[in-house]
Amino acid sequence: MAFSFPTMNRGAAQPLLGIDVTASSVKLVELVPGTRTAMKLERYAIEPIERGAIVDGNVEKPEAVASAMTRAIRRTGTRARVAALALPSSAVITKRIMLPAGLLEEDYEVQVESEASQYIPFPIDEVNLDFQILGPSEQSPDDVEVLLAASRKERIEDRVAIAEMAGLRPVVVDVQPYAARLAIDHVCGFLPGAGAGMVLAVFDIGQSTTSLTVVHDGKTVFEREQPFGGGVLTQDIVRCYGLSIEEAEVRKRSGDLPTNYVAEVLAPFVDQAATEIARALQFFYASTPFTSIDRVFLAGGGAVTPGLAEAIAERTQVATEIMSPFQGMEIGSGVRERQLQVDAPALMVSCGLAMRRFDQ
Repeated sequence: MAFSFPTMNRGAAQPLLGIDVTASSVKLVELVPGTRTAMKLERYAIEPIERGAIVDGNVEKPEAVASAMTRAIRRTGTRARVAALALPSSAVITKRIMLPAGLLEEDYEVQVESEASQYIPFPIDEVNLDFQILGPSEQSPDDVEVLLAASRKERIEDRVAIAEMAGLRPVVVDVQPYAARLAIDHVCGFLPGAGAGMVLAVFDIGQSTTSLTVVHDGKTVFEREQPFGGGVLTQDIVRCYGLSIEEAEVRKRSGDLPTNYVAEVLAPFVDQAATEIARALQFFYASTPFTSIDRVFLAGGGAVTPGLAEAIAERTQVATEIMSPFQGMEIGSGVRERQLQVDAPALMVSCGLAMRRFDQ
């Protein structure tokens, strides 16, 4: 699912940058064909964005975002200038609809536009539409299930303008959860039986929100977002030690904090985070026919918080591990693998975007 722009030549697998823009940073990933595996992580970068440049998914300071994007490009040394971007889910309206099977592509376009007007609270000429046929309907053999997505044109144009300011040519604007799902599916391929029959919960712990995606047999069966993220720990550090937010972020990642940090600041946060995740799973059980989870994966910048995976496993009694979207990939010689272990969970969306290069 993506809002496409000038068509890519998929067969040529041309260089493509996956670029995820969040409130705190620009994350860039470039994948290339591997020699021993299908994909190779050639280069990546995470570049911080000025505070207030992105607010609630809206671009407030385009020059600041474009500057961070330009720094990320320069730091990696990439020559690629074609990019795939993503919108936050809050900027996109999605709806599953049923349409007759066997229509031509242009007929589906007409039908989707007609159906979309019922669900979108804006004039149809003010939005960009896209759709994806998911497959035959389980309720009606003569219909197919179609996922339609719509976003205000201005939200897409904001992202496109930033990329162009950084010297890039955007060809796809995806939706962050769908881009992350490509990376999740890649990781699931390395589970026993490629994850067949397993119920997998993926928690993406961002700066201000934590999103839950539950996957079963290759299908998303539950999604939920809650207002809790790694920014809570940053604010705790600011309050306790009188640091600026920027300095608190740096020292949180490096661990350069007073000796009482682990017991008095980190441990309460880890306990709170484990409680929030356990509650989200209980909500999942109460809202669906499922009664168990086979594995919990942690993604996002908060995934590598020391002790968090262990605390969640103990609280939920479910095997818990930190997710890397680069599992099974070759790693480029210019990538520092030790640093990648820390950064990889935060690169789920940008990696999923970069995987668009390999779409057939």
